[in-house]
Amino acid sequence: MASTNDHPGEQPAQDPIKLIAIRGTPLSVDEVFRAVGDDAAGGTALFVGTVRNHDGGADVDELGYSCHPSAEEEMRRIAEKVVAEYPVRALAAVHRVGGLGVGDLAVVVGVSCAHRGEAFEACRKLIDDLKHEVPIWKHQTFADGTEEWVGA
Repeated sequence: MASTNDHPGEQPAQDPIKLIAIRGTPLSVDEVFRAVGDDAAGGTALFVGTVRNHDGGADVDELGYSCHPSAEEEMRRIAEKVVAEYPVRALAAVHRVGGLGVGDLAVVVGVSCAHRGEAFEACRKLIDDLKHEVPIWKHQTFADGTEEWVGA
């Protein structure tokens, strides 16, 4: 009998990057979840980043994201690194730009793998590298009238 690791479903998919996008319109968790659906996946991990009402002890009134023209290309590069490092069946990442309100979705990423541990690890790597390496900047305006830029 063959080991379970020899089953095609245990191997990385041929073309696992299903969705990479930067959008000025509201994001959908359902869209990302559907994009990473795979019959061979036993684990799907999603990360949803939302706009919170505070940062660094100050109340946030407004928030906006902007990006460099290469940002989507950088997202794809990071996705390719994750796919090379983990046995990913399907991967998706979308990030919002423009003005957002408290509670709005800023980023949604998803990864499916044959097993949950791999899915968790690959999703964590994807979002961490995206936040550190993709040239997307956050502009926050606080209730006291101060503002700050944050970004890669």
